[in-house]
Amino acid sequence: MATYPYGKFRYKVEIDGIEACSFSEVTGFDASIDVMEYREGDMVQTPMKIPGLKKYGNITLKKGLADSHALYDWLNAGVTGEVTRKTITITLLDATEKPVASWRVINAWPIKYTATDFNATSSEVAVETLEIAHEGMTRES
Repeated sequence: MATYPYGKFRYKVEIDGIEACSFSEVTGFDASIDVMEYREGDMVQTPMKIPGLKKYGNITLKKGLADSHALYDWLNAGVTGEVTRKTITITLLDATEKPVASWRVINAWPIKYTATDFNATSSEVAVETLEIAHEGMTRES
């Protein structure tokens, strides 16, 4: 019996345990470990490779512009005062909307908000974008 991979188009986003607005796109999930090379004078040719800094890419959330100001307000609070860090959970759902995989993003805060562009000849949805920095992610399931 063949097992098919899940589609990437059915998911939900929660911020501090509360289901957030629906997002049309979530990108930027990545983690990497820098490689440091070290070579001593008596090493023949190949240097040793040692793990260095751990890095996490910024996550970008995109959604159709609607009446809610929640994303903009979160960024603006950091611009005008103290940055509020939150936990974001992104959950992949199967065809029956049952969770099949989940990632928890730790100490996340907005670093960039982009309002929609405007074009009088376009028939596209207005989309706002929020870029999120964070200090780590874990795969929960």
